[in-house]
Amino acid sequence: MATLADIGLAAGLNILSAFIFFVAFAILRLQPFNDRVYFPKWYLKGLRTDPVHGGAFVRKFVNLDWRSYIRFLNWMPAALRMPEPELIDHAGLDSAVYLRIYLIGLKIFVPISFLAWAVLVPVNSTSTGLEGAKLDNITSSNIDKLSISNVHSESQRFWAHIVAAYAFTFWTCYILKMEYEKVAAMRLQFLAAEKRRPDQFTVLIKNIPPDPDESVSELVEHFFLVNHPDNYLTHQVVYNANKLSKLVKKKKKMQNWLVYYQNKLERTSERPQVKTGFLGLCGMKVDAIDHHNTEIDRLSKEIGLERDTVTNDPKSVIPAAFVSFKTRWGAAVCAQTQQTRNPTLWLSEWAPEPRDVYWSNLSIPYVSLSIRRLIVAVAFFFLTFFFMIPIAIVQSLASIDGIRKRAPWLNPIINIRFIKSFIQGFLPGIALKLFLIFLPTILMIMSKFEGFGSISSLERRSASRYYLFNFVNIFLGNILTGTAFEQLDSFIHQSANEYPITIGTAIPLKASFFITYIMVDGWSGIAAEVLMLKPLIIYHLKNFFLVKTEKDREEAMDPGSIGFNTGEPRIQLYFLLGLVYAAVTPTVLPFIIVFFGLAYVVFRHQIINVYNQEYESGAAFWPDVHFRIILALIVSQIVLMGLLTTKKAASSTPFLIVLPILTIWFHRYCKGRFESAFVRYPLQEAMMKDTLERATEPNLNLKAYLQNAYVHPVFKASLGEDDDEDEEAISLKWETESIVPTKRQSRRNTPLPSRISGASSPSLPDGIRNRPEP
Repeated sequence: MATLADIGLAAGLNILSAFIFFVAFAILRLQPFNDRVYFPKWYLKGLRTDPVHGGAFVRKFVNLDWRSYIRFLNWMPAALRMPEPELIDHAGLDSAVYLRIYLIGLKIFVPISFLAWAVLVPVNSTSTGLEGAKLDNITSSNIDKLSISNVHSESQRFWAHIVAAYAFTFWTCYILKMEYEKVAAMRLQFLAAEKRRPDQFTVLIKNIPPDPDESVSELVEHFFLVNHPDNYLTHQVVYNANKLSKLVKKKKKMQNWLVYYQNKLERTSERPQVKTGFLGLCGMKVDAIDHHNTEIDRLSKEIGLERDTVTNDPKSVIPAAFVSFKTRWGAAVCAQTQQTRNPTLWLSEWAPEPRDVYWSNLSIPYVSLSIRRLIVAVAFFFLTFFFMIPIAIVQSLASIDGIRKRAPWLNPIINIRFIKSFIQGFLPGIALKLFLIFLPTILMIMSKFEGFGSISSLERRSASRYYLFNFVNIFLGNILTGTAFEQLDSFIHQSANEYPITIGTAIPLKASFFITYIMVDGWSGIAAEVLMLKPLIIYHLKNFFLVKTEKDREEAMDPGSIGFNTGEPRIQLYFLLGLVYAAVTPTVLPFIIVFFGLAYVVFRHQIINVYNQEYESGAAFWPDVHFRIILALIVSQIVLMGLLTTKKAASSTPFLIVLPILTIWFHRYCKGRFESAFVRYPLQEAMMKDTLERATEPNLNLKAYLQNAYVHPVFKASLGEDDDEDEEAISLKWETESIVPTKRQSRRNTPLPSRISGASSPSLPDGIRNRPEP
């Protein structure tokens, strides 16, 4: 069990490692050859160029201005200088609201920490509960004397913890309510002020039923001409273009090599040669430029044939379509209503923005989705609960007692103060961190298998599972291993009625482990985040060995996005630890506050200079953030009730029962009051934007704007620079594809229900097909 001195030494080591990371970052980011790694977002936006283009050769690689090294921490105030409205314009609402999660942590825990240390720490430390004879079999240290475990059973001092729990709950709910209201207003303002986007007019229709008389495209058009006659504009069916995608990628690779060899010819004036065998290692030598031109021509012909096959073969069309409307109001009505009597057909939802679409999942049938989600649920259950076994083994091995039992010959080494503090302060957290390296990838694969149709929904689903996994394995798992495995002798040699006392006392004693975990994962982890050692190495390796063109260099320096599926659950774990231990062991709170403050500065810098979000959901993830903080609050209340029960505080414990009830009521209030702003688009707002747009742009050709917005990216990528005529032809083909003949003439002039949809429809006037656009 870690003592205050051990925790202090471990904190010093973590502070030192974090400081080393920050100094290394400050030095590396000043070097010209690293500029694209630490400021890639500005390069991708075209607002930054290489800092040195001439002068001495060494200046291209090393910054010789000694004065810049004196101000090596000036990136911190620079990260805080950009105001939030400008940050939203620069990085999007998703990024700005993601940063507010860290601010909420500071708003909640700074006042709570002051109150806990002013009231609860003196109450706990002046008691002598851990000195009782009945608890001699529990391993404790002087740090635990600051926790609730040090208070005697049946003590009147527990009233201080109950009052503090009420104060913590009311303060947390107040902050959550204010933030929910603020973020909801930010989202509505963002949507109202946002420029025209294709997803504002478009609805994704899935599970389109098959029809022997009509193609999917014909079926979609006729269905919406009948059921949305005044608002339907155009549609784009979704194709299965996997083979075409492979050919396009291969052609792109060949084009990059061609540019590389052409540049090499310009530099050396010698025509480069290449072997045609396996990986260019064997075979006959040929002229590299001629060879790649021939291969590109061959691939262009294959791509053209495959493109025609995909667009003309009915089997290549999957039962999904993006349907666009003449107004935002019409799209909102369709997206937020049920289309047919059968709720499993013609499923409508807001279309993700084009770059957010995950095309591979659009073709999964509705019945298959249910089966897939059942399979994933079972797999996730086994992954979550069987993962506790290796965690328990690792936690038992990564401890002083575990090492002494299994490697007694290491006793002389581990008894050294520095080594002992390292084992207790670093080893458990590092071991746990290593186990979690591949978890996000596994969870994302599960989410993709479930069939979600957008990247944002994949990340939100993966984040939910990651949080549940952290709750079971990191929070509950470590508490249980700390009580059930480490204290096994206590359980064997005591009577059954003593079990609750042992468990209730040992839960707060686990705070020392979570303190070390916060320092390793939080402090050092955040410092390592800004250093970006892995992207730095990868970029230079790619730049040296693989980069052939400027486009390759842009791809090599692209850092990706924040990674909501891993970042948000990580933050939520700190909310959980802070709220649970606020009234139990307030010693944890300062470490959590340092994490939130440090992470806010670091991620603000990263969002401004590094990360480039691949989609914009308008902060659609906020209800999940709110719910998980509420869940952490309820868990903290239940834990405190359990602890007071084991402390035989029967007279005071019932006063805590009201807290979970009030918290659940508060959550339902916030859900009813604010959540609709994140799942619905108000018709009033849609009508206002439509009216304003008609007044300011009366001649807008909306159909031309939307026509190819949701064309599969592979069709656009399959057209090279010399294929403008083909592109125009395909665009014309897709444009005229929305007016198609039909074998079922009755659908145009009778109100009879459709055999497929089962919906009664009014008569469709003949002139509706030629109705002019607004």
